[in-house]
Amino acid sequence: MRRQRLLPTLTEHAYFCLPESVGWYKDEPGHTVSRQEGALNNFSIHLIVGGKGYLETDNEVYTLQTGDAFLYFPLQEQSYYSCPDDPWDVRWVHFYGSKVKDYLLESGLHRSHLWTLRQWKPLEQALHDLLLEAEENTFFQLTRLSTLTYSVIAEFVNQAAPLTSNKSMETTDRIVQLLPLLQQEACKPFELDYWAQQAGISTYYFCKLFKKVTQMTPMTFVTLCRLQISKQWLLEKSDLPIRQIALDAGYPSTSYFNKRFLEQEGMTPTEYRELYWK
Repeated sequence: MRRQRLLPTLTEHAYFCLPESVGWYKDEPGHTVSRQEGALNNFSIHLIVGGKGYLETDNEVYTLQTGDAFLYFPLQEQSYYSCPDDPWDVRWVHFYGSKVKDYLLESGLHRSHLWTLRQWKPLEQALHDLLLEAEENTFFQLTRLSTLTYSVIAEFVNQAAPLTSNKSMETTDRIVQLLPLLQQEACKPFELDYWAQQAGISTYYFCKLFKKVTQMTPMTFVTLCRLQISKQWLLEKSDLPIRQIALDAGYPSTSYFNKRFLEQEGMTPTEYRELYWK
């Protein structure tokens, strides 16, 4: 569900700032934005007024909740997305102006994308007023559009405080907490979507964070867990045939199990068993 108004970008104007677009979105669990560096030549402010979402920057993923906000300067890489289980409710504006950058730099807002608002209701109201004006009069009253856009920027500048680094750890901690359970269930069919849902993030970021935490992909981790338990079974269950161990370890194909075992251990399962049972 979303509501938005897009406006033409004026290359020549006498105003401090003008909006390029303004709106909100909510109840969209699949909402994801990924823009490459240089893709968008506008400033943008996003305010979270409900639910939860994530922003990735500098190889970290930060959790954002009610009262948090993020600011992008023109041409910066952008990567943010909603929590699938608790989709965020976001108010936003894209804006431009030749003097805006200096104003934000002087206010120290170039230090981070991530902020929390001491009082976020005034900013929500300012964004709402701007949206109403854009819907009712589009760009016919530029002075009012500029004034309302400045109100949004000013509220943000006056209320924004750096977001504490503690929130960057929340999602990473979830990956760490899932590892024992993933190891315990490694011999079951691996479903990436399921495990990403358990972490409350998309499959893309689950894989990215998983590699950051473990230095390996989820499938590599699962494979190592399967091989670990299969090695144990090869020695403890000496009467169990290789094909049954392969099946129990999550490999319906014995030949594929043999291949993965050989790649990892440098010998076949049979050779490994014989090495310890001669």
